[in-house]
Amino acid sequence: MSDEQNSQDPLRWQQLEFWLLLFHVSGLGPTRFKNLLNHFGTPEAILAAGLSELAQHVPERLARRIRMSASDAFVQALVRQDRLWLGSGHGQHHIIALNDPRYPLLLKAIHDPPPLLYVRGDVCALSDRQLAVVGCRQATRQASEVARQISHELAAAGLIITSGMAIGIDGSAHKGALEGGGRTIAVLACGVDVVYPQRHRGLADAISAQGALVSEFALGTQPRAGHFPRRNRIISGLSMGTLVVEATVASGSMITARFALEQGRDVFAMPGSVNNLKARGCHALIRDGACLIENAGQLLDELAGVNATAQGLERIRQGEIREPECPEQKRIIDAVGFDACHHDELIIATGLSSQKLAELLLIMELEGFIRSGPFGVTRIC
Repeated sequence: MSDEQNSQDPLRWQQLEFWLLLFHVSGLGPTRFKNLLNHFGTPEAILAAGLSELAQHVPERLARRIRMSASDAFVQALVRQDRLWLGSGHGQHHIIALNDPRYPLLLKAIHDPPPLLYVRGDVCALSDRQLAVVGCRQATRQASEVARQISHELAAAGLIITSGMAIGIDGSAHKGALEGGGRTIAVLACGVDVVYPQRHRGLADAISAQGALVSEFALGTQPRAGHFPRRNRIISGLSMGTLVVEATVASGSMITARFALEQGRDVFAMPGSVNNLKARGCHALIRDGACLIENAGQLLDELAGVNATAQGLERIRQGEIREPECPEQKRIIDAVGFDACHHDELIIATGLSSQKLAELLLIMELEGFIRSGPFGVTRIC
């Protein structure tokens, strides 16, 4: 059943409406929303909770706003706007909550997943294999062409290219994916009904027709400086890995790369001229262990291993966790957890010698329990 039909189905709409009522409460961000869900279980239970119980988890002023949300005229107006938008999309407008089976598992696994996603286009694309391609806005002509070409080849090979629809590298990546006959996803720092930058209006329409526009922000939200880092964590969170094509040391692309590392995803970087200040962010990433990439073929080879991690994460989310029988290997698995863990950290956590640990890690990688990468050891099952 499409979201357009859902907006007309009383039961389905009521379930989504609980989420929307909470979502539109001012001051209730993703982290607080998730904490409340962890305690109360469902949005219905949160809305039904007493003031004193809510105040144990959020500031009292916010607790009062939650209690009044069902009767707040402003909140109700926003919920009505959402329903009208859902019904006007001809099957291309979607609002998916954390409990929706269409919610992408990789994004759900990050520390602070958005409680709701507004989607314009193919909602199923969010759960397919994605690579984030990011870089600076004032990109060099050479870097823009490289981003366009590599995205063209990767999209033609079946990967979805995910980026932020900014001018520069982002726009080139989206265009390359479209030209390659593939799909692309743009994560926005504004509402999905707002086009930013304006010069990308045509590109936005093409992306929604051959992929999806995605936002965690309410309809009508205008872009603000603080929205872009939040957008960047979604770009990396949706993706198996992040490729930085060209970036200064202090840039949004470096923030995206940092989020990717925190989320246990791989980071790839393309080198540039030593005289190009806009390439220094990529060089810094490579010095810190990011995988140096020169062409699409190298990246596809690297992603063969990354895909194993993504599949392992999906099995974990579905409760299909496989553990080794050897006690020492199990000790290593417990120490690794589900984030990248360095060799030295594992020596301290397990008490094993460096040589013994190396032997066990090799066996475990061959048996498909872990994967070794530039940022350490990652569990894949």
